[in-house]
Parts: sequence; structure tokens; C-alpha cells
Amino acid sequence: MASAAEQLAANVNWSAFSKAEELQKRIWFTLGALIVYRLGTYIPLPGINPDSLARLMEQQTQGILGMFNLLSGGAVERMAIFALNVMPYISASIIMQVMTTVSPKLEKLKKEGEAGRKTINQYTRYLTVFLAAGQAYAISAGLQSTPGLVMIPGLAFTLTTVVILTGGVMFLMWLGEQITSRGIGNGISLIIFAGIVAQLFQGFASTMTMAEKGSISWASAFGLYVLVAVVITIIVYVERAQRRLLVQYPKRQMGNRMFGGDSSHLPLKLNTSGVIPPIFASSLLVLPATVAGVYGTNAPDWLAETVRLLTHGHPLYMALYAFLIVFFAFFYTAIVFNPSETAENLKKYGGFIPGRRPGKQTADYIDFVLTRLTVVGAVYLVGVCLIPEFILAQYGGNLLLLGGTSFLIIVSVTMDTVAQIHSHLLAHQYEGLIKKARFKSPRGNS
Repeated sequence: MASAAEQLAANVNWSAFSKAEELQKRIWFTLGALIVYRLGTYIPLPGINPDSLARLMEQQTQGILGMFNLLSGGAVERMAIFALNVMPYISASIIMQVMTTVSPKLEKLKKEGEAGRKTINQYTRYLTVFLAAGQAYAISAGLQSTPGLVMIPGLAFTLTTVVILTGGVMFLMWLGEQITSRGIGNGISLIIFAGIVAQLFQGFASTMTMAEKGSISWASAFGLYVLVAVVITIIVYVERAQRRLLVQYPKRQMGNRMFGGDSSHLPLKLNTSGVIPPIFASSLLVLPATVAGVYGTNAPDWLAETVRLLTHGHPLYMALYAFLIVFFAFFYTAIVFNPSETAENLKKYGGFIPGRRPGKQTADYIDFVLTRLTVVGAVYLVGVCLIPEFILAQYGGNLLLLGGTSFLIIVSVTMDTVAQIHSHLLAHQYEGLIKKARFKSPRGNS
């Protein structure tokens, strides 16, 4: 059943879009910011041999560089100034979320409202600079360890790389905040979305090329496209799915009037953890390949065997991938949703779940429902993320260049962006109705 907001959004008159000048300005600003981001992914770092870089990327397609290249829209394979994208900021945000659950000081800041949120955001920015500088230094060291890749290796190249890549991350973080405040919202998510979509057509073109060369049949290629459409449909359906717990509020009498007695719903998403579990799981599984790439041909035998077993499409890789997705689904859900805190908030405002006592019994019931939902959500994430792995095991090679994580990000960001546009249109319509009501009201009325 659709919520009231969804019903309102469904009834939006899209002809009002031409009159919503504020929304048009926000959309144009967002598009301009994304164009600036895409241009930055084509500006390379100074002092790098492009031919040697192309050979390195061919060897690291299964490593962490390959994953970063996908999320950055090809910026890593060009070693552009935006090669790190906004991943350090996302990592810093996740770390701060975890820290707010284990640090009493940060937990107190979180409960202080807007002032505490600003302080936590400032800490997140400081941590982003630290993580970005560390990753930039690791990239500069890795580039210089490959013979012929860096034209003039040394301290100057290291400092230049660290400053440029860290500055690129901070610029994208600022650009994402500008899109959020002056654009249509979800700035950081839209930047990642733009990078992944930039690789989308390359993935479909790769499938068509394999079909033309006879590596796969045209029927198989068509079947893959149909499978993509089915997966996207499933993602849309599941990401919208909610379990709504009925919450009632008692009636209160104030003077001769009776207030309250209303009921609402506590929405619990089927996939509370979002796309974080697949990202964490894939990041851990590509670490051996990344370390082996640093060693090159001198990698130890045990490391080479580990990389072979953890190759995309291998049964052991898929088993560990599924296990880690399930683990991080429960882990991250426990971080972002606290049943005890939710139960206390309901109790504070007089709300209760029918048949459950306020307090601990309500918290236990919410935790019970949330656990069952997380089981279903984890199975859904495993299914979506393992479908590309089964395709790799069947055909070999990365046909679509996009895994389940990429489809999850594309669909989720698209749905959030559409919801933001709907909200702006609704706000514009409400403003128009208020202006008409004021214009038609008699002058004598106050």
C-alpha cells in the first residue's frame, strides 16, 4: 500500500514543471556540477606514462584498482585528479557512524541536534583528509614501484600526487555538498551514480562485441539484457518494500477538548543496510589480488594460490562473497538502527505498538521484526550480487562490467532523485495554492 507521500507524488501534475523555475535552476545546477566532475576524470596526474598505466590496469582489473575504476567512472585507468572519487569520504562517514555507537562522547554529540551534527560532520571531513592522503600516498608508492610508469620518480612526484588526489577528494566532497544544498539533493550519491553510469554503455558495448566475435551467441547476449531488466525490476520492488508497524497514540483531554487518539506507522525497510554490505565484502575479497599486484611476478606461492581461488566466478570466491554480504548486512543494520532507542522515543511521545508494553518489550519486538527482515534482505543482496558471478563462471570475462553493487547504486540513487524532484514539485504547487488563496481572500479579513 502506498504511503500518503507516494500518493501525493503520483498525483503531481507534471505540466507544473515548466512553471517551477526554482526546480529548473536546481536541475541545471546539478547537471553543471556533474559535468565538472566528469571533466575532472579526464585530467591526468602529471609525470605518468599512459602506455605503462594501461598495461598496469590490465593486470589489476581483479584488484582494488579495478573496483575503484568502476566507481570513479574510469578515472583510475586514466589516473585522473579525481581517481579517488568520494570513496575516502564514504569510508570516513561509515567509520564515524560506527564510532558514534561505541564512543560516549560522539553519542552525546549525536543527540545534541543540529550543533552536534555539525561537529560530527567536521570530524568526518578531518578524517576524510587523513584517509585520502593515506590512499594517495599508497597510490604514488605503487605507481613508482612499477618500472617505467612514472617518468621522474621521487619525493616531488609523491608530494604532487598526494596533494592533487587529496585536493580532488575534498573538491568532490564540497561539490557534493553544493549539489545537496543548491541542487536536487543526494550530492555524494549522484557523483558515484554518474561515475557508474559512465561505464554502463561500455559494459553493454562489450557484450555486443563478444557476440559479434562469436564468443557468445546472440541469444545469450539478448538473454543477458533481459536478465538485467529482471534484476533491476527486483531491486526496485525490494528497495520500496517496507514492513509498517502500527503505532497508536492515546487520547488526551485538555479542557473541554479531546486530543490525540491518532495512529501512524513505523516503517522498517526490507533492506535496511543498503549497498554497504556488497561494497565491504568486495573490498575485502580484492585485497589479496591488490597485494599480489604490488609484488608483481615475485609474489609468494601461497599468495598467488589465494588470488587464484579468489578470482571472480570461482566457487570459493562466491561462497565467501555470500558469507561476507550476510555478515555485513546484520552488522551495518545493527549500527544504523537501534531498536532500544526507537522504543524509548515512542515511549517519550506516548506512542505504543498494540499488544506490546512500552519500553523493553517494544524494543524486543522491533528487534525481532528487524532481524527477520534483515534475513530476507541479506538473501536478496546475495542473490543480486551473485548473479553476475554465475555469469562469469559460465562465460568467462566481465560481460557487463557492472556487478550487483552497481545496479543497486543506480536504482537506489535514481529512486531517491525522483523522490526529491517530486517533493520540489509538490512544494511549488503548495506555494501556488497559498498565493491564490491569499489573492482571493477579502481585503477586510485579517
